Amino acid sequence: MNIALVGNPNTGKTTVFNGLTGLKQKIGNYPGITVERKIGFAEIGGTKHTIIDLPGTYSLHSQKLDERVTRETLTGQFEHEDKPDLVLIIVDASNLDRNLFLATQVLDLGIPAILVLNMMDVAKAKGIGIDSAELQKKLGIPLVSISAKNKNGIDHVKETIQKSRLTPPKEIQWDPDPVLKKAVDFVINDWIKPHTKLPRTAYFLEALRLISKAEEAPKNNQPIDNTIRRAHDIIIRAGKNPAALEVMNRYDYISSCTNSVIERINESNITTTDRIDAVTTHKIFGPIIFLMLLLLMFQAIFSWATPFMDMIDLLFINTGNWLSTNLPEGMLSDLLVEGVVAGLGGVIIFLPQIVFLFFFISILEGSGYMARAAFIMDGYMSKIGLHGRSVVPLISGFACAIPGIMATRNIENWRDRIITMMILPFMSCSARLPVYALLIAAFIPQTPVIGFIDLQGVTFFGLYFFGIVIAALSALVMNKFLIKGRKSPFIMELPDYKMPKWSSVFQSVFDRGRVFVTEAGRIIIAISIILWFLASFPKTEIPDHVNISENVTETSFSPQIDEEAYQLKNSYAGKFGHFIEPAIEPLGFDWKIGIGLITSFAAREVMVGTLNTIYSIEGGAGEVTTLKQKLVNDVDYETGKPVYSTATALSLMVFFALAMQCMSTLAIVRRETNSWTWPIIMLVYMTGLAYISSFITYQIALLF
Repeated sequence: MNIALVGNPNTGKTTVFNGLTGLKQKIGNYPGITVERKIGFAEIGGTKHTIIDLPGTYSLHSQKLDERVTRETLTGQFEHEDKPDLVLIIVDASNLDRNLFLATQVLDLGIPAILVLNMMDVAKAKGIGIDSAELQKKLGIPLVSISAKNKNGIDHVKETIQKSRLTPPKEIQWDPDPVLKKAVDFVINDWIKPHTKLPRTAYFLEALRLISKAEEAPKNNQPIDNTIRRAHDIIIRAGKNPAALEVMNRYDYISSCTNSVIERINESNITTTDRIDAVTTHKIFGPIIFLMLLLLMFQAIFSWATPFMDMIDLLFINTGNWLSTNLPEGMLSDLLVEGVVAGLGGVIIFLPQIVFLFFFISILEGSGYMARAAFIMDGYMSKIGLHGRSVVPLISGFACAIPGIMATRNIENWRDRIITMMILPFMSCSARLPVYALLIAAFIPQTPVIGFIDLQGVTFFGLYFFGIVIAALSALVMNKFLIKGRKSPFIMELPDYKMPKWSSVFQSVFDRGRVFVTEAGRIIIAISIILWFLASFPKTEIPDHVNISENVTETSFSPQIDEEAYQLKNSYAGKFGHFIEPAIEPLGFDWKIGIGLITSFAAREVMVGTLNTIYSIEGGAGEVTTLKQKLVNDVDYETGKPVYSTATALSLMVFFALAMQCMSTLAIVRRETNSWTWPIIMLVYMTGLAYISSFITYQIALLF
């Protein structure tokens, strides 16, 4: 069977999905659109079933892209997904009235369904008792009561699926107002039957969706607009509201169901969540707590990951040495050691920091605090002219700009959505982390600041905070130029605080780490091979007229130029690097960094792999030195001056914090806006801002 999971956000739908499928699942986008899909497989009673986790929604009438996917899949309209044979409606037992609104809409479609009454433990803790047998009788579909975080709960769901007879629910269980029925019949006969290819079971819900439009249809003589307007007139003439009538009717039915099945036992007006929120969402203490949590998180990421990074670094160094020792000398050996191993090792070393970053983000999301962070920042967003819905995409940008930009489709106002997209890449994503970590470890001392927090952790946090400040200033400027539209209210559910589901946390961390290794790894290997070729050819020898003694004075401490360094300087990559060097020299960058800036446009983290490949070629085989040591020890053989300094490191970090060094981000902006105008504007203004800021940073740092 194809089994679809449907439910409101924060009902534990993902936990049920993970419990049913385990590791047998895959995550991707629906073909042609930027909506994430999760598909998994579950073996129940010896039969393999496909499990589809549809996007969460509060209603099947929503016009938002991800929620529309849910409606069209259930009604058989969505060409990329088969209509499900069975629907699991996941509801939060502690918010039964609100959750049953969506459930009644799903039941109207006549698809065999099972109601999964989840989070029974939360309901019990709130003093809410539910008569499951009576509720099942009233709804007329199988019901299973569970706490999804308990493995036994998932087993009960599987047993209920196995016993399901796939019997469609009773037709239209709630009692629509006679006036609403009349309007529905008119829409079905006047528009849906003659003009759509919907299955008959979807007629009723589609008519309700069209009628429930909050605003009167525009008068542009299109048949559907005329139909909706006349349906509205039927309801308005009866003295009722077209936008609210269905909602009122459904909740009357829901109340009649829940009044006899819900028992409230010693329900306290003030919950533990309320007590915690009194502090965490306080207008003064809330932002301070949020910033302190971020500071502690970034300090922990930097400190805890160090031992694991050292182990990975040593592993790749030893692997390179073993290959160079045991493979015959030649092009293949050089390619593997100096290209593939060096390039890949230069990025995989930062996997521990990526893992810890997503570990903390998953905890914040799973505990319910991430929604509070959005609430806390909403006021500040409003002051710079952004909608409160911009907060969630911007926070998502700390992990990766791409899902953050995709999340902006929940912002209904076009102007707010464009501004959010244009400033979102300033949020320091995980791809920047390897560059930050390398430069901070090499050039920022571990000077204690407060307790166990040192200067490296503060610098790490400062780069993220710097991106937030620049994003806010950019939004203020853009608000002056873009036409203002009608504001819509920011409505967001704050789920109860709870202990994160640790299996889900580790599953999320594993998935993100795997994506980082596989996706970044493919790009890095490809670029490393190309870069190795460009840095190794054409083969040259040091001419007789180049006298090493001419470049080294008696007082000079610079190393003598060797064959590898001369080869690299005169290679294709070296020549190109020297060609662009005058443009980046005012920023404190040399030609090697210039090559890294070009290659990192494919993916920011490639910068580190590029430098590791270049220094491996320059250093030759058999050199047991980390990339950090190579950067610290690198000097210009002509002047004897260090190539890198603290000023250079700060300048480079500022450049990476602001520059649009991500081809994938530009591609997704093009896809979301359906125009090349906005990606080009983003590339130009971010790169220009990065250059100016980097120049100022370098010049000021030289003074100290």
